[in-house]
Amino acid sequence: MMYKILANTQFLGKDVVYLTECHSTNDFAMDLVRCERATHGMLIWTPNQLKGKGQRGNRWFTEPNKNLTFSVILKHESFDVSDIFRLNIAVSLAVHQVLKRFVHSISIKWPNDFLDPKEGKIGGMLIENSISGQQVLYSVVGLGINVNQLQFPFPGATSLSLLAARDIDLKPLLEQLLESIERSYMALKYKGARGLIQDYLAHLYRFQQWAMYDDGDQFEGKIVGVEADGKLILQKQNGETHRYSFKSIRFV
Repeated sequence: MMYKILANTQFLGKDVVYLTECHSTNDFAMDLVRCERATHGMLIWTPNQLKGKGQRGNRWFTEPNKNLTFSVILKHESFDVSDIFRLNIAVSLAVHQVLKRFVHSISIKWPNDFLDPKEGKIGGMLIENSISGQQVLYSVVGLGINVNQLQFPFPGATSLSLLAARDIDLKPLLEQLLESIERSYMALKYKGARGLIQDYLAHLYRFQQWAMYDDGDQFEGKIVGVEADGKLILQKQNGETHRYSFKSIRFV
């Protein structure tokens, strides 16, 4: 089903596939990539995602017609695999910029969640890539944002509506997100990653704060940086610094 998006963008959301329901917008988008039917900036959007995916193979549960669940397809002209996490940072900052218009306390949680530090998680992102050699040909950026959902089947989740104490129109929010993501992507493409890491750290949950983590053993540490390849840099209380990939560390 085709759907008209009125976002003020050059390419993002100009080609829209609207599905009344689907298992996963990322899976649908990756199928389009594999079948060579994907276009640059294509938006896959559904009000009812049945089996959304998160990091570590986690499921993303969402109440129908209450939230935003969508994926966008980026077809790269020249994008090296070493820059994959820079795309993650660029999109994270773009989403954060929009969400903080509604709730100023929103933080980015490494590697790709959005949360209120006191109330819990309101959204997540999953980027999947089609790679040939050292070049990323396509990236599929999937986003799930809890917008107007008021109850959750598990602890630690909240929504923009709960935090802002009002209902939020989904379509204008989607358009704002598309506009912000496109601006950030174009800046990354033409200006590079200069300044991105600093902005990312400025909004990063637990940056320079002592907290508990688990890397097989629980310990107290603080985040002191993020490497270009996405590894999280933690300092332990004995002064040692350790670098962790996505699946090797857990926030306690």
